[in-house]
Amino acid sequence: MQFISFRVILGRLKAIRAMMADKTVPKRKKLLIIAGIVYLFLPVDIIPPVLFPFGFLDDLVLWIWILWHLKDTLDVYWVGEKVDDFSKSFSGKDMVEGVEFTVDEGEKSSVGESKETKE
Repeated sequence: MQFISFRVILGRLKAIRAMMADKTVPKRKKLLIIAGIVYLFLPVDIIPPVLFPFGFLDDLVLWIWILWHLKDTLDVYWVGEKVDDFSKSFSGKDMVEGVEFTVDEGEKSSVGESKETKE
């Protein structure tokens, strides 16, 4: 389990923009982020904001839960390990069209072997 620090939370918050822009992320994950933003700005809260130190506790707990729930997805965008999968877009397609080629199996030599040692 990764230690939750301010740096980790801030990094995951910054990764939300990249995650929301990616079309391969499921809509339910994006909807969770949108619901968190809507709840953050709603005037109705579980704990009213007039109780200053405790008024923002429900928002904080909600966002920590959202970040924890989406931690694996957000970490991919935070670290930058998102790899595009082109296998579906190129499967069954001929990559090189209109090219003729032949393969000649001339003299076979092993690696590091020169002409002098063959003779």
